[in-house]
Amino acid sequence: MNSTSLKGSCKVATIMGTPIRVHFSWLIVFGLITWLLSSRYFPIAAPDLPIASYWVKGLLAALLLFASVAFHELAHSYVAQKYKLSIESITLFIFGGVAQMKGEPPASESRILDCNRWPPLKLFPFCFFYILMMNAAAGSKALFAYLAQINFIIGVFNLIPGFPMDGGRVLRSVIWRRKRDYFCATQKASIVERMIAMSFIFIGLFSIFTGGPGGLWLMLIGWFLYSAAQASYQQSTLQETLSDIKVKDIMVTDLKTLSPSITIDKAMDEYFLRYGYGGFPVIDDGKCLGIVTLKEVKNIPREDWGRVKASDILVPHDKKWEVPMDDDVMKALELDKEKIKTSIKKALKEQNNIGKCPKCGKNLVVRVSKKGKRFVGCTGYPNCNNTYSLPQDGGVFKTDKTCNKCGTPVVKVKTKGNRYWNMCLNPACPGKKQNKKPAEPSQP
Repeated sequence: MNSTSLKGSCKVATIMGTPIRVHFSWLIVFGLITWLLSSRYFPIAAPDLPIASYWVKGLLAALLLFASVAFHELAHSYVAQKYKLSIESITLFIFGGVAQMKGEPPASESRILDCNRWPPLKLFPFCFFYILMMNAAAGSKALFAYLAQINFIIGVFNLIPGFPMDGGRVLRSVIWRRKRDYFCATQKASIVERMIAMSFIFIGLFSIFTGGPGGLWLMLIGWFLYSAAQASYQQSTLQETLSDIKVKDIMVTDLKTLSPSITIDKAMDEYFLRYGYGGFPVIDDGKCLGIVTLKEVKNIPREDWGRVKASDILVPHDKKWEVPMDDDVMKALELDKEKIKTSIKKALKEQNNIGKCPKCGKNLVVRVSKKGKRFVGCTGYPNCNNTYSLPQDGGVFKTDKTCNKCGTPVVKVKTKGNRYWNMCLNPACPGKKQNKKPAEPSQP
């Protein structure tokens, strides 16, 4: 599956040009699997072997299991090469592995073809260990039997029809082919995955209360699937919001710049405190020398601000900072995803905040119901149950405006053909027809 890279991991190898990383949580499950196999599984499956042999086989089985998981994720890399896409890294962690892929294949039909091709690749470890099991001696038969069984379970588990599982990718492709809307397909597949994840959690809870086996593991797997599906949904929402928007549409044109000779105290008083930006480019005779941010300023003692100049502390200009104005915003964001991750989350939260509730004064935010329908609800729920319906297709953006007829927030709705409409959320608004008028042609 695809995911953002996990923090707390370190690189251990490079295969097919793809860095293989190990998350710290992998060490936990690695030790747990080794202990369970050595103390419980192998003594029962092969009772005639010495104790030391159980621990050797347990260690070897844990290593081969995660090698199988790495092979599973490398299958993504193999298919991605067909579309000249790259896998940034593969990370092994407590529940298996994640592959971070740049971009998506260009057509749903090709995704269906390749998703149908992946399962044979992913089931190769099962076939390999099954053949070894059938031809192994008694001492090694239990080892290969375990690996064949667990790889078969992993292969089948990934066929669950919920995004971002492989089965969910097939489901997304089918929806994509029917709807001709990539973002809608991703969101619907993510909703299916969340429903499946919640089923895992509820079944796990039921197993715990009834004394059934594996309840805690089912809850953990359900939590992981729900988190992955939620992240995929948010990412597709962001991509839909920024689709067809160029860098030139959102960039700052009235640029405030520093002179290389300005001192830090003047820069703080006349620029940082005045405009509220976290950094300013340093320009000399039309040439960008670099940038000065609050990080550089904080490294200078306060008593030296009057004599230290911007040219003394600036970060030199780097060509990597430059982005063509006609590039898509999403392409620009790919340049440094980790540094802007927090900013994106903040922007998404701000985007979902439509305005103030006319009934209680708290914030109105965009939410998604259990049936996958989006609507506007009040953050004061359950004390305030004020809600408004929204169009289920297209984008919805805040305008910071209220209806002059009823005082309800007005949103901007993006429809097919990249047309934008201003709409009062109140369905009973007396001026509904007047408020539902074409928005300004500028992008939100």
